[in-house]
Amino acid sequence: MRKLPVYLLLDVSASMSGEPIEAVKNGVQVLISSLRQDPYALETAYLSIITFSASAKQIVPLTELSMFQMPELQASGTTSLGGALSLLASKVETEITKTTLKQKGDWKPLVFIMTDGAPTDDWKKGLEDFKKQKFGVVVACAAGQQANTNVLKEITEIVVQLDTTDISSIKAFFKWVSASISIGSQKIESTGQEIGGMSELPPPPPEVNIVV
Repeated sequence: MRKLPVYLLLDVSASMSGEPIEAVKNGVQVLISSLRQDPYALETAYLSIITFSASAKQIVPLTELSMFQMPELQASGTTSLGGALSLLASKVETEITKTTLKQKGDWKPLVFIMTDGAPTDDWKKGLEDFKKQKFGVVVACAAGQQANTNVLKEITEIVVQLDTTDISSIKAFFKWVSASISIGSQKIESTGQEIGGMSELPPPPPEVNIVV
């Protein structure tokens, strides 16, 4: 069976302490529970979580939804966004089945990045590694006013911003991510085609502003 890999890259630096990190935990739980109610997503979507603070870690390898267990998230340290992009690139290399002449590989991964600040590491090196891999849709979310949208624009053309990092804004973002994954799963199952850009994603809720 061809997997639809979904990678969440989550900023867990010190500035996410308190309400923001609790909101992210809540948001991931909302995402999982809603996807588990979608038969298309249950059939195809596999989820991985990569966190980044002083360093980047894959805290959940690519896992089918029915087996997914919520990891512990704690906020501390700096913002190794470049490290997260490099780690993502290496995990795509090892976790995803490539298409060959003999077999159809997995679908192109969907990637959702959330950060509330600016990278503190050599993120351009991470960007180079990231650009060597093929992805389906990549969405970067600037959580709050301190996030650097110019950096995110270099990673992907789909950048959204939350005005605040409170529970309701972050939850709205994860609900939208969940709806986007569902649409990707349904399109694969019904047409055998992948979603190709922002125009095919569901319209974002009022809390999620598109950065142009």
